[in-house]
Amino acid sequence: MTRVGAGVTLAAMFGLGATELLIILGIVVLLFGARRLPEIGSGLGQAIKNFKAGVSGKDEIDVTPKKEELGERSSTKPSSSS
Repeated sequence: MTRVGAGVTLAAMFGLGATELLIILGIVVLLFGARRLPEIGSGLGQAIKNFKAGVSGKDEIDVTPKKEELGERSSTKPSSSS
């Protein structure tokens, strides 16, 4: 059994043994091919990293206009001269 964290085992957590995991890995290799597995793994890792960053609440860029900016934009409309 593989231990993770505070005594929780992968087999108890997901109900999967080594044989089942090998079968799933074999199916994944058949479906996607051995060349694409690193791409899939890095994409999955990047998705998890972005998800964690998004959940933590640290916004990198806030593009929401402030109320002051909205008031200035509506009051300074360009005049049309014809």
